[in-house]
Amino acid sequence: MIKKVRSHLEHTSLRVQIWGKAAVGLYLWQHIFEGLLEPADVTAQWREGSQKAGKTHFSFITGPSVVPGYFSVEADNVVLVLNGREKAKIAYATQWLHYAQTLIQTRKIQRVAVVLLGNEQCNNEWIQPYLKRHGGFVNLLFVTYDYTLVNEEDIFQWPLGVATYRNFPVVEPSWSMLHDPRSYLCNFLGTVYKNSSRETLLEILKQDGLDKLCWIAAREQWQPQETNESFRNYQDALLQSDLTLCPVGINTECYRIYEACSYGSLPVVEDVMTPGDCGNSSMYHSAPLQLLKTMGAPFIFIKNWKELPAVLEKEKVKSLQEKIQRRRKLIEWYRNFKAWMRQKFINTLENSFLPSDKG
Repeated sequence: MIKKVRSHLEHTSLRVQIWGKAAVGLYLWQHIFEGLLEPADVTAQWREGSQKAGKTHFSFITGPSVVPGYFSVEADNVVLVLNGREKAKIAYATQWLHYAQTLIQTRKIQRVAVVLLGNEQCNNEWIQPYLKRHGGFVNLLFVTYDYTLVNEEDIFQWPLGVATYRNFPVVEPSWSMLHDPRSYLCNFLGTVYKNSSRETLLEILKQDGLDKLCWIAAREQWQPQETNESFRNYQDALLQSDLTLCPVGINTECYRIYEACSYGSLPVVEDVMTPGDCGNSSMYHSAPLQLLKTMGAPFIFIKNWKELPAVLEKEKVKSLQEKIQRRRKLIEWYRNFKAWMRQKFINTLENSFLPSDKG
């Protein structure tokens, strides 16, 4: 009997409930954990899923009906997924943190980790007082972008992922995605901001007539909500292009990088730091995109769009066989990247939340 109990304890020693209060939570659950949600309807008020991983049983809840005090807290350990991009979002995130703090104080839960969609300029000071190291209650912080305070002890870099807020799907690679010739050398569908490197990019494409070989659709204003048609166009462009051009926005890291990987279109990434407080952490010295570089992302990194014509000239002479090999490598890398992030997330939670056996 003791053996039975022990083996059961070893199999699941940890129960973790994830509260998905930012769209980046769907990337964590559906893309990295490959978890399912019921109901499948993305507009549902309440969606949930669960899975066993390592020694941990995870449950995930999301949707507008997940409101502090109005759902049952079913685990000692909580992962709170929050949006800290701007003032209004931070005010909402803070309410959730206060709710979690109350649950800790009343011993309803024991430990809290936060997955944070960070500010694009890495202004995340507001969350510091909540961290355990500063006298707060948050054991672990997983945060997007090259935040300088990432230390691999209690603060970890987390990938931005795909635009789940626009319902970007989990893409299963098909035979044709890997093997078919693609109609375009490259694509860029997006907003072109005044005096940005994106303007330079478009000028360079036009000068050399390269825009005829690429799927280019530029607009002047950012649209958070795509129409069905524009979103289908975007997915088609990724599927029909060998390369996806990824100019910097407010941050170097953008959804487009991960979305291109999903469709086997190689990201050509503008590898420059953007204004703000992002930069090298004590752990990595390859900002921007330290996480992707550390994980050996097989992208084309360029410092200036003037390098693009040479890249496209090389592309013109690549055989289909070479392109197929490259697509396989990219899709394989992306699959491994997500699996590694999942394992790292689980290990980090277990190492921090499970009582150590060191006596």
